[in-house]
Amino acid sequence: MWRIWLLFDPRRALIAILTFAFLMVLVNHFVQLSTERYGSWLNAPASTSSE
Repeated sequence: MWRIWLLFDPRRALIAILTFAFLMVLVNHFVQLSTERYGSWLNAPASTSSE
């Protein structure tokens, strides 16, 4: 495993991995929000709670 870090700069590699993971999380969230099942609450009328 240590030979891999001789090929790559650890700071650059970790920043690249974290950036990629963050972008994948954003894409996943936007895909789910665009679906009917998980994104329908965006278009739902506001619920009125009367006391």
